[in-house]
Amino acid sequence: MMKKLTITHCPICGSKKLNPVHECKDYFALGDCFMIKECESCGFRFTDEAPSEDEIGIYYKAEDYVSHSDTQKGIVNKLYHFARNMMLRKKGNMVDDIYNYNHKEGSDQKKHILDIGAGTGYFLNEMNERGWLVEGAEKSDDARVFADKHFKIELARSIADYMGTPSNMKKYDIITLWHVLEHLENLNGSLNDIRSLLKDNGNLILALPNCASYDARKYKEYWAAYDVPRHLWHFTPETVSMVASKNGFEVERIAAMPLDAFYISMLSEKYKGNKLPFVAGMLTGMSSLLRVAKDPKQASSIIYVLKKRI
Repeated sequence: MMKKLTITHCPICGSKKLNPVHECKDYFALGDCFMIKECESCGFRFTDEAPSEDEIGIYYKAEDYVSHSDTQKGIVNKLYHFARNMMLRKKGNMVDDIYNYNHKEGSDQKKHILDIGAGTGYFLNEMNERGWLVEGAEKSDDARVFADKHFKIELARSIADYMGTPSNMKKYDIITLWHVLEHLENLNGSLNDIRSLLKDNGNLILALPNCASYDARKYKEYWAAYDVPRHLWHFTPETVSMVASKNGFEVERIAAMPLDAFYISMLSEKYKGNKLPFVAGMLTGMSSLLRVAKDPKQASSIIYVLKKRI
């Protein structure tokens, strides 16, 4: 019998009033269905009865799970790679700008970055080329092999490998989780560990799907970024602010990831059975882009810059 992650109360506010919202299907691996529930008190959403951390691995063993396999099979995955290559430079510029803002007086010290859920290592390679000392953690064996083979970057298996005693723990200027926090079973515990690994003037950068976005509201249970059961937690700008505060952070600023809506919308149209998912997804992506220009909180995915609260 597969062990399940049973959630009896909201991990953010503690409420036990948890209501069903959508039943979503896993389109990548086994085709199972899972219920999305929402906290009646704070609005936080999560995947109910997802497999536990030591059981969920089989749901990542799909050839098309692009962040681990690096596949370019099909037009949607080709679009993912195109968007990723564009975003690598944008992410690198953002990290450099944040560091420079926190070190206005100048510093000769080496800049340290830790990427959790580093995937196949493209982002860390970008930062390494920019002069950063890079480290990362990635659970997938295949992804770690890819990063080592292609970029000569050796990744740890988990954040636990970086935890030490308070006296000998390495501290980082920047810690990043690009579409990773939604996968981590121990939500509050992970954020507490990350906080302990940050320097006092360090920043945590999160990229997360936004289940309050225009495309999420349109596609409902077909919204690809629910990605059950791999995505355990489903965030909005409001719930990110709450979980950050609960764990000793505050949100400094947010930035939309406007290209994500195109990729997610195409997948969502495919899940709905649309015979022209590329065309329909492009149209939804354009509609999202127009809305995001007025309000970044409408974006399919959002980057959050968090400051460690001292």
